[in-house]
Amino acid sequence: MKYLMRLAISFLPVALVALESTGQKPNIIYLMADDQNVLSVGCYGNSEVKTPNMDKIGNQGIIFARHYNTTAICMASRATVFTGMYEYKTGTNFDHGDMKPEVWKKSYPVLLREAGYLTAFAGKFGFEVEELGLCEDDFDIWGGAPGQSGYVTKKNSSMAKYAEDYPHSTLSYGAFGQDVIREAVKQNKPFCLSISFKAPHRPVQPDPKFDDVYAGKTFTKPANFGREAGEHMSAQSKQGRQYARFHEWHYDTDYDGVMAKYYQLVYGIDVAVGMIMEELEKQGIADNTVIIYTSDNGYICGSHGYASKVLPMEEASRAPLMIYDPRSASAGKKLTCAALTGNIDFAPTILDLAGVPIPENMDGESMVPLLRKPKKDIHEQLAFINAWGVVPTQSLTCLTKDWKYTYWWYGDSEMKPTEELYNLKSDPLEMKNLAKDPKSFSTLKTMRAKYDAELERWKQETVSYNNYQQYTTLFDRTIPWEQKNFTKSKNTDESNH
Repeated sequence: MKYLMRLAISFLPVALVALESTGQKPNIIYLMADDQNVLSVGCYGNSEVKTPNMDKIGNQGIIFARHYNTTAICMASRATVFTGMYEYKTGTNFDHGDMKPEVWKKSYPVLLREAGYLTAFAGKFGFEVEELGLCEDDFDIWGGAPGQSGYVTKKNSSMAKYAEDYPHSTLSYGAFGQDVIREAVKQNKPFCLSISFKAPHRPVQPDPKFDDVYAGKTFTKPANFGREAGEHMSAQSKQGRQYARFHEWHYDTDYDGVMAKYYQLVYGIDVAVGMIMEELEKQGIADNTVIIYTSDNGYICGSHGYASKVLPMEEASRAPLMIYDPRSASAGKKLTCAALTGNIDFAPTILDLAGVPIPENMDGESMVPLLRKPKKDIHEQLAFINAWGVVPTQSLTCLTKDWKYTYWWYGDSEMKPTEELYNLKSDPLEMKNLAKDPKSFSTLKTMRAKYDAELERWKQETVSYNNYQQYTTLFDRTIPWEQKNFTKSKNTDESNH
């Protein structure tokens, strides 16, 4: 039924009309950073950063103000992006296991290639598929890297030919994109180019070519910066590395220096994006190419006295998203969309753009209708999942446009299970937990019910492997924590993630 509704409501009036009007399938470019937050992009309101090409995508297209990654860590997020499914259906994350081949076979790159698209991938693939590894044979052009990838171009054998001109990997991906565009034009085929940049992920190794961009700069700290702004947050969220890294990574003592390097890494991506956009113009296909720019998760950067990602707070779970479809009536109008969107929506969107039917197994919805009418909605709520890392920090969150509810299930002699409830409309910086506010009790009950609905969906649809079924008990609000048994799968000390 969901599949039929998509065909009737979304696919036919949007994608087919666009295809019929042009007589061509659009080219699709999906660009994804690693650990980039919304404050690092100028078009999201930060005048202290320089991102002219990202801003151009946003200002010519749509800036999505409420975009979330349903799991804020690279392996799980990337599996979700490719497949359009929540983590508990991909079965893929650190500490859990690799993706199954039958899951990968319904990913957007596989389906687009079957539909006649030239497909290309470069950068950090982020996971492996059982029996298939990195799946390089499922792409026409391959520039991917195993594991966490890196910043030294020559160390990635699939990108080594770019090393002399672009020794830092970020710009090499721009050159790769240019070559893919030329090859697609040569073959007269529509293409889907997917690039996953290493930047701005640690280790902190920005391209020295851009050392002068932020040299000596000072930056305004967010209003929720520092430990005092996190005193109201759960004890569970303070047990993981995200809390310690506020000091370890020197946000407390050298904020300007740390952020200058972070923004420099982002600036390198922006230059690479510009290389790709320039080639589209040069080849005369810019007016039939959709560009999607985003990140696999956000980054906390000192807000509330935390660092890194993973946790459900806005700075980690939200990410920039800009989509420019030059064929859309909304193009060039500098529009912002406040609809709730998630990384589960990328695969359906890309397939919809290409005129390819969306598999029924996908949890996401196409964002194509939002490109025509940015005031529409496609979700009433989304789940945010953390099933990775130290046990106390693992949790389930339910999001709506205005509210966020998290149930922290873990308890021991020092902490008890607790709840967090934030009004994101009036308190976007999450400075007041309303879970114990009598005036918010009605909303609390509503959000608990929505949370329970997300957990029930998990119970009904989770894979039977890689230890995902245990969370249907762990995250259940009605079961006392003393009755919950947690199974650690593999190594939980993943210091590089």
